[in-house]
Amino acid sequence: MSNLDQTSNSKGGLRVGVQRFGRFLSGMVMPNMGAFIAWGLITALFIEKGWFPNADLALLVDPMIKYLLPLLIGYTGGTMVHGQRGGVVGAIMTIGVIVGSDIPMFLGAMIAGPLAAWIIKKFDKAVEGKIKAGFEMLVNNFSAGIIGGILAIIALLGIGPAVEGISTVLSAGVQGLMNLGLLPLVNLIIEPGKVLFLNNAINHGILTPIATDQARELGQSVLYMLESNPGPGLGILLAYCFFGRGTARSSAPGAVIIHFFGGIHEIYFPYILMRPILILAAIAGGVAGTATFMLTGAGLVSAPSPGSIIAYSLLTPKGGYLAMLAGVAVAAIVSFLVAALLLKTGKQKEEDLESAANRMKDMKSQGNTANAAITADNREADRAADLASSTVKAKTDVKKIVFSCDAGMGSSAMGASILRKKMKAEGIDVAVTNTAISDIPQDADVVITQKTLTDRARSVAPNAEHISIDNFLKSPEYDALVERLK
Repeated sequence: MSNLDQTSNSKGGLRVGVQRFGRFLSGMVMPNMGAFIAWGLITALFIEKGWFPNADLALLVDPMIKYLLPLLIGYTGGTMVHGQRGGVVGAIMTIGVIVGSDIPMFLGAMIAGPLAAWIIKKFDKAVEGKIKAGFEMLVNNFSAGIIGGILAIIALLGIGPAVEGISTVLSAGVQGLMNLGLLPLVNLIIEPGKVLFLNNAINHGILTPIATDQARELGQSVLYMLESNPGPGLGILLAYCFFGRGTARSSAPGAVIIHFFGGIHEIYFPYILMRPILILAAIAGGVAGTATFMLTGAGLVSAPSPGSIIAYSLLTPKGGYLAMLAGVAVAAIVSFLVAALLLKTGKQKEEDLESAANRMKDMKSQGNTANAAITADNREADRAADLASSTVKAKTDVKKIVFSCDAGMGSSAMGASILRKKMKAEGIDVAVTNTAISDIPQDADVVITQKTLTDRARSVAPNAEHISIDNFLKSPEYDALVERLK
């Protein structure tokens, strides 16, 4: 292998590793976003500066952020490593982290939950097959209690204070950037990171915990808006509406609706991958939007998920709508102007949106493909292998179809929506939903995933029929499945 190939593989391996780390963090936070939003709405409504100040109801704010949210994260992280047993021990260790600190322990929960589950998993593996019959429940319960109690003490004395110190340093760094007026420069990292699917490591690992602590003290935080601002993507899609060509131009208006109102930012990533120089437009829009947020004092009361203008409106504090809308509008205008200039002055050719979307999926699931030609040649063989190794359900046995991806929101939500419309048009009465891979229900009859995730999906739902696809936005398997179920 040449030095160039080695360098490329090294970079790809690093990026894939960061992607996986980001997905793991996201997997602990995303299933609990409802709790975060509930806390945000209660904060926005009932604190002293809220819409309807109420001292009694405001008593919910502090316990939710200090105990409920970290415990949910710790439990979820534990279940990801070792099922419900890992979740219980993870929650026990997380309470030690919480008690050992004076700040909301989101980072501590992200460490304690998976770590505790990994330790109890190793214990279970060590004693597997060595427990005498009839003593299994006794050993299982007391081992979880003893190990969990020890880990809670360790977390109280060591991990809690250590994570609090790290959080203090990170908060001071972010506050320093804000004081110097340099916070918009963070978008130089965030916008390229979004397109390369590295945003979760930054967003859920650093920004959300710090932002939530700020929101508890100030009633809002601008940090929630750094990565989720729909303005930059909106501007790029609007530029394609006016200055794009071919399928990219014709599909851009629909993408605008999905992105801006649905909050699924993944929809505009292929448009940048078709013309990589457009990342400059995203960066310019992100920097301009964050600068406007800071100048106008904008902020949200909780993390918007998905990053929709509707979510922004619901989580904007009293008196903050003009500042919020100004930041989103400025970001959209700046990214539109830069993207329009690049599209008009650059070398124009017929864009291949489907090809760019496939590239996006490959990058998301496994990093850059080393040999695109080989991948294309093997695609049909992969489909045939998947079909041969998967149970094919009879028409009368299919009652629930589940789309699944890592987080269970962006890609799978788009795919489920598309197939649901096709089913409705043909009068087929089958439930179509979307979930994270770890949450695939056991009563799912058909599970549809991106091809590199199918093996993971099979391990979660082994009795379902599994269909692998290349592109959630457009796949011939949709029409084949509809025809089969008519």
